[in-house]
Amino acid sequence: MSELTQSGGHRDGEGVPPAGGLTTGEVARRLGVAPTTVRTWDRRYGLGPDQHTGGRHRRWTAADVARLERMCALTADGLPPAEAARLARSEEPPEAAPAGPRAAPARRAPARSRAGSGLRLGDARQECKGIARAALRLDAAALDRLLLAAITEHGLVAAWTEVIVPTLQAVGRKWETSGERYVEVEHFLSWHVSGALRRTSPDTVADRPGATTVLACVPGESHTLALEVLSAALTERGIPVRMFGGALPVESLVAAVRRTGPAAVGLWAQSRTTASRPLAQHVAGMEWGVRGARRKPAVLTLGPGWAGRAVPGVARPVGLAEAVAALESVVAR
Repeated sequence: MSELTQSGGHRDGEGVPPAGGLTTGEVARRLGVAPTTVRTWDRRYGLGPDQHTGGRHRRWTAADVARLERMCALTADGLPPAEAARLARSEEPPEAAPAGPRAAPARRAPARSRAGSGLRLGDARQECKGIARAALRLDAAALDRLLLAAITEHGLVAAWTEVIVPTLQAVGRKWETSGERYVEVEHFLSWHVSGALRRTSPDTVADRPGATTVLACVPGESHTLALEVLSAALTERGIPVRMFGGALPVESLVAAVRRTGPAAVGLWAQSRTTASRPLAQHVAGMEWGVRGARRKPAVLTLGPGWAGRAVPGVARPVGLAEAVAALESVVAR
């Protein structure tokens, strides 16, 4: 009988495992992880249950589950799994420890073992690993806490460049090499990054003549997250921003520029198929104001879609810090 079928018979509404203990599938659902993750932690780090039923079946007691909950919390904070497992075991109360002088020692992880659902983050900051693990577990509370902590500690620009972007890139590589699996993780992470930006951003800056920046994705482009970060960074610096988000139609973009008379316009393109040089040139050529004092906006092409598609007279900053500096310079003029 499968674990899924077995789990349907328990009615432990108060969250306490029944007398016979929980199956691995039930424990995984309680923790919000995959059953394979629970089995991996058992096999590699000695976090398995003390009780066994007939054959190879495992039953998890309240103490067993509490140990795994500590493991989840520690990995969400960015600790490597082996270290988190060591701490999870060492934090057990004395009465929960195996009795007798011949208690079996915890099993050690093989030197070259690796969790199958892990992300390849290389030498990334420790915060990246904690955020990645929380995203893989779809742990909303832990993910929000870690993102907010990174932004608060490092500042928005550094947190985006050194923590959030490497994690997003790792998630993207994961689903690209996994047959479209883990797409939900990328959407989940992006949504929570967007929410963290809104929580940490100051109030909208009031318009000042000749100082407003218009930010929009080009038609056909729906990736807005990088523009949201840029908008938040400019707002932190007291620069008025009008954000129009994804896939703004050409006529709407032109109307927005004419109505706001911005100092600068940032056009985001994630893909080369959406980056339009004629559109950027058209916006850069727009003018307004009375005769003899006509003004036109400084246009910046933003995002990887513009790589290799230089537009004469249009700046293409690389990276968030460079874009912020370029827009600050335009507004100062």
